[in-house]
Amino acid sequence: MNWFDRCIGLALAVLVATFGLTVGNVSSAFAGENSYGKVGDPIHLVIGYQPYYTESWSGVVMQPMKFYEKYLPKGSTVEFSIGLQGAVIVNAMLAGKQDIGYMGDMPAIVSTTKQNVADLRIVATAGLGHDQCNIFLARTDAPKFANQTEAIKWLNGKRVAVPKGSCTDRFAQAVFKKMGIEPASYLNQNIEVITSGFRAGKIDAAVIWEPTASRLVLEGLAKRVASGTAVNENDGGFIVMRNDLIQQRPDVVKAWLNAELDAQQYLADPKNAQKIARMVKDQTTGFTEKVLWTSLYGEYPEAQGGTAVRLQLPYTISPEASALITKAAAFLYSVKSINTPTLRPDAVMPEFTEAILKERGLKSPIGVVKALPASAYKGE
Repeated sequence: MNWFDRCIGLALAVLVATFGLTVGNVSSAFAGENSYGKVGDPIHLVIGYQPYYTESWSGVVMQPMKFYEKYLPKGSTVEFSIGLQGAVIVNAMLAGKQDIGYMGDMPAIVSTTKQNVADLRIVATAGLGHDQCNIFLARTDAPKFANQTEAIKWLNGKRVAVPKGSCTDRFAQAVFKKMGIEPASYLNQNIEVITSGFRAGKIDAAVIWEPTASRLVLEGLAKRVASGTAVNENDGGFIVMRNDLIQQRPDVVKAWLNAELDAQQYLADPKNAQKIARMVKDQTTGFTEKVLWTSLYGEYPEAQGGTAVRLQLPYTISPEASALITKAAAFLYSVKSINTPTLRPDAVMPEFTEAILKERGLKSPIGVVKALPASAYKGE
């Protein structure tokens, strides 16, 4: 077992399976409001981001490209902190140790419900997709399915694993409900255990996010059989900020979100695909450059849930992103991860990104990441 498997396995075992409890226990670490200085002053920002979650890779791009230097007040500094899971970033933000976070839809939503600890707000969409978190993998000796529907029906009566409380859990349960599937067992397992389960033949299928899904496929441990395209279920990544930063430094909020727009446009340009895969490899452990390239840019057959657009970049909180937040919040309430079925009105703040789009003469989505054939990969 390599270092990455051990680390991410331990993190996910604690954080994914008991996400609501983990976040709920942070209040003792909260130190009150942060002081961010006056408008125009230099600022030091700590950014929590997830190179191990493909849908938030605009944060990965931001680190080496430093788009923020063009917009932040002169003399400002930025520190990037890797989170193996969104819950790690949420906890750090609640404790006042991080100011801006890149994370999946589930932790982003949970973060806004902890006002008794700290006030966090969703301010932008990092990306939306149908096959970034929503990916069904099956054991390698599973039948060759003609299409996704056939593959999903095969799951009836099988052993299916998923990190419960995550975006994959919401997706799996939605699919089972829509298609009347009843697995023999629905196991709460982290990525380490799922990987071992495929290796040992102890599970029949799992739902996993990118880039881990492509890693398991390319390493020959599992095969991809379906995605969110089968039932029109999407997933998303979002950007969360502390509200004291928003209130004290609207200039910094605007500056960072202008840089984020640049990062998303860079992400969408196919000419940058190889460079981005290399950037991610430099910021992760346990992944090859080819796996990372495949996880965001690789083309999969339609019968396996492949789609022409791997990632949509709405940038702002588009109607589609808003609908996803509403649906995911209802799911989190149903599994008792949050105490309200709907978020408070000010939990989501699209006004900054909407104003920036207007100023720059752009409309949402500002770009898409299109699937590329395997022959387009020119890396190591």
